[in-house]
Amino acid sequence: MSNSAAARPLRVAIIGSGPAGVYAADILTKSQEVRGGDVAVSIDLFESYPAPYGLIRYGVAPDHPRIKGIVNALHKVLDRGDIRFLGNVTYGRDLTLSDIRHLYDAVIFSTGAIKDSGLDIPGVELEGSFGGADFVSWYDGHPDVAREWPLEAKEVAVIGNGNVALDVARMLSKHADDLLVTEIPDNVYRGLKSSPVTDVHIFGRRGPAQVKFTPLELRELSHSKDVDIVLYPEDFVFDAASDEAIRTNNQVKTMVNTLTNWLVEEPSHAQKPASRRLHLHFLHSPVEITGVDGKVSGMKFERTELDGSGRARGTGEIVHYPVQAVYRAIGYFGSELPEVGFDATHGVIPNDAGRVLDADGKPVPGIYATGWIKRGPVGLIGSTKGDALETIGCLLEDRLSLPRAGKPQEQAIIDLLESRGVQYTSWEGWLKLDAHEAALGAEYVRADDAASLAGDTVGKRPRVKVVPREDMVSISRGTSPESVLGTSPGTEGCPTI
Repeated sequence: MSNSAAARPLRVAIIGSGPAGVYAADILTKSQEVRGGDVAVSIDLFESYPAPYGLIRYGVAPDHPRIKGIVNALHKVLDRGDIRFLGNVTYGRDLTLSDIRHLYDAVIFSTGAIKDSGLDIPGVELEGSFGGADFVSWYDGHPDVAREWPLEAKEVAVIGNGNVALDVARMLSKHADDLLVTEIPDNVYRGLKSSPVTDVHIFGRRGPAQVKFTPLELRELSHSKDVDIVLYPEDFVFDAASDEAIRTNNQVKTMVNTLTNWLVEEPSHAQKPASRRLHLHFLHSPVEITGVDGKVSGMKFERTELDGSGRARGTGEIVHYPVQAVYRAIGYFGSELPEVGFDATHGVIPNDAGRVLDADGKPVPGIYATGWIKRGPVGLIGSTKGDALETIGCLLEDRLSLPRAGKPQEQAIIDLLESRGVQYTSWEGWLKLDAHEAALGAEYVRADDAASLAGDTVGKRPRVKVVPREDMVSISRGTSPESVLGTSPGTEGCPTI
């Protein structure tokens, strides 16, 4: 690097503070070039939500504390002080690409994927047909979704055989009181508490050996109290590819063994049936969502069979299930970003190893991508580290040829946001909000227990999420009146239900 280039730190903006963004920032700060003194870096991590962690906060079911434990690792990275967090800043609204290119030498997009993949079948538009990702946003207290959810169905279909499908089905079938040990928002508890659901059906197109969820997710289904798991012998068909997968893949073997054991044990449920049932169906391909008066009344499937290679083909046999709601959980899909190319088929930013490409397929200097918006919504959280490593490697390789920012001073972005009236939040603000939510959890008292316990604290929880964006911002920025910081109903995070 030339002396003039080395005179100031390399300014990098990262858009998105989920694991992909935080890992990219961490890897950049720990790179050999930085630690060896060849490159100095200055990183700003932008987030459209007032709080950090992306889908870890708004995409992981609240009864998954072990998975949410990844937050501890992300917290340690951001708490070091060498990466600046700027929340409640939305790319394309508060900041344009031109702004970023004027203030930074490089930008990395790590915006993930939050929309549902489409399911192109008749009836998908009916009332009672929902996207699984939308439901996840609701039960995770996303600040920009409605506080209420129409939980009116007794029988529900969940389409998909991945972890999100299991999360959705488990949250629908689980009794709300069993979630009070989690960080579930109060409005979500109230909604699930009033649900009349009795039967939740999960449908997969292929067989038990081809499911996409993980053993941990599968086993957690059996931990729900007063919920029977129901399986069907006709769905347990294995072809040559299935047998090979069971023989060579320990994860597949574990899941098939678990499912088979449940199938064998199932008759014992008849001795003392639970009030709710969770049905797992395999070899079902969705054909049509049926309706009456514009509302979901059922779901048609074509029975499938395995073709020897682990793929499924139709048999022509159509089966119908009476359900009053359908949740589509067949995958996430990325969202197009202003002024950046987009592959509408795969839901990603076109890129080569993280270098963003223009319409002619050539790298755009200084623009990069990482995470799901780079590779699509595949792989577990750990896969994101290797993905970020590749992108950061390209950025560092390109560093001598990056277009230099016209106004690289760290204060410049703050001045710009303030001039536009953007109520941005900081890492220090997140620590305030984090402590506030934890305090609400520590003080939690259920209204129906309070009288008998004379106000004693019951059911301490890890936190109670503050849901409305304006309250999150006020608490983070220290502008809330005491009523908001305490037990104002407007927070949707008050300690009394």
